[in-house]
Amino acid sequence: MLMNGVRGRDKGPGSFRTTQNWIGRANSTIEQASFVPISPTQLGPGMDRWLAFLSKKDEPDALVQLAIVHAEFEALHPFNDGNGRLGRMVIPLFLFERGLLCGPYFYISGYLEAHRDAYIEHLRDVSSNEDWTGWCAFFLEAVVHQATENQRRARSILSLYHDMQKRVARLTHTQYAPLAIDFLFSNPIFYASHFVENASIHRVAANRLLRVLREADILKVIRERKGRKPAILAFGEILNLAEGKQIF
Repeated sequence: MLMNGVRGRDKGPGSFRTTQNWIGRANSTIEQASFVPISPTQLGPGMDRWLAFLSKKDEPDALVQLAIVHAEFEALHPFNDGNGRLGRMVIPLFLFERGLLCGPYFYISGYLEAHRDAYIEHLRDVSSNEDWTGWCAFFLEAVVHQATENQRRARSILSLYHDMQKRVARLTHTQYAPLAIDFLFSNPIFYASHFVENASIHRVAANRLLRVLREADILKVIRERKGRKPAILAFGEILNLAEGKQIF
């Protein structure tokens, strides 16, 4: 599912690799690789050991366990493509399963991408020098930093939600304003027709709301309506907050 319609969709998604892969610069040979994962013949037993460790509930610290889980998955590199994406996805799923999150919503990729060189270097040091302490310290720092940033963004989004309730009520003078706000926060990019059909608002009022919000520049137009193709609109402010940068 992760690989559906994206890069790597033609590389046997969901199946363990049957050939040797390696990590290095584009077009590099295995002799030039910066890291060579486990051989395909040993991959099955390696994944069995990884899953056994992933499932252990008696480790002294769940976050340190997760640091090891992530590093070992990337070292195994079990698929032809998508290993980085899946390895990062395991992080919030693990935290949720262990009861450390109320939902699998912890986004750590922002920190890892911003510190990509250090991330790769620490993973290499585990393989080359068995520096597990350095890797775990880096991973825990990433968790702390990203958790703080995620909390800041969540509070900003909550503040925007309360502000929008007042703004849209003033602009539209309609009882449907709260329903419109809830829809926008759940569907920040949407077809205009989807809003009209699914926001639980009378069709005439829904179209008027869209017009007023566009005129107030609260909704940005990604694509104007053309023939049977409905307009695509975006609630830019929430997307800017979620991404941590100006998109709209």
